[in-house]
Amino acid sequence: MVQGAENLTLYQWGTRTAQHWFCKTCGIYTHHRRRSNPNEYGVNVAILAGVNPRDLGEVAWVDGVNHPADRR
Repeated sequence: MVQGAENLTLYQWGTRTAQHWFCKTCGIYTHHRRRSNPNEYGVNVAILAGVNPRDLGEVAWVDGVNHPADRR
């Protein structure tokens, strides 16, 4: 993402450690700062120009409800 930061909105819950950004216009998730390691970020590659997620092969994903760290 190289432009449009003013159109992002931040969502946090629980410990407020993780930070999830969404587009204010369309609601798409763009990226997040991880709860398990706040020094790491996750990016929705589908928002990147010239990147087709289907070309990446098998990619692990989480459904957004059942976070792996909650299984401890």
